[in-house]
Amino acid sequence: MSQTVDRALSILPLLAEGPADLGTVADRLGVHKSTALRLLRTLHEHGMVYRQSDQRYRLGARLIALAQEAMENLDIREIAHPHLVRLNEQCGHTVHLAVYEEDEVLYIDKVESRYPVRMYSRIGKPVAITVAAVAKLLLADLPEHERRVLADKLDYPMYTSRSTPNAPAFLRELDKVREQGWATDLGGHEESINCVAAPIRGADGRVVAAMSVSAPNVVVTADELLTLLPLVRRTADGITGEYSGKTPAKDPE
Repeated sequence: MSQTVDRALSILPLLAEGPADLGTVADRLGVHKSTALRLLRTLHEHGMVYRQSDQRYRLGARLIALAQEAMENLDIREIAHPHLVRLNEQCGHTVHLAVYEEDEVLYIDKVESRYPVRMYSRIGKPVAITVAAVAKLLLADLPEHERRVLADKLDYPMYTSRSTPNAPAFLRELDKVREQGWATDLGGHEESINCVAAPIRGADGRVVAAMSVSAPNVVVTADELLTLLPLVRRTADGITGEYSGKTPAKDPE
């Protein structure tokens, strides 16, 4: 590790003890004030530290948000996994768990199907954000302004004839998903693959993750897969209840 990076990282646990002024930071690092100031300015630019009105520095909101986000994602995966395995055992199909991070929707867990046909998806891999059912759920929960800004800057590749063609169509789909509380991808990414998804919510009611069941047409038709929607929603509600500490709502019909 370079000396500069090492020194910058050393500032973070120092400020975790409480706000400190420039002189204190320089003394603790064993460097000149000009060096400490340069490091603090860089960290400040990235939101890792914040300079108070009294000229002391404290940990920044961005750093705290990153830590919280990491903890939430770790927790949701640990809590959700047994539920995903149980759902997989009940239906036999591939089950995914996904979250929204930095303008991407990423798979953070996957339980493979029991049949030989495999889906090409990997944990940590971004999903096709304009067509994936889990992406629709996560983005539909964003405030309207954020949805519109994001929709306008996305590309809309036509993976199949059923792919979302443009921003207006995408926003209409998100409105529909937001209203009904679940989502599908019926051949929008791959002609032969269908997917149904449900949201997982935090204690504040916001969607923190989405889970889905996916299967190829050669195993079940889209209509047959849709009959699993109540089971998928019950599973998502069970995860929500455990994650948020609240009793799940009555099973959706």
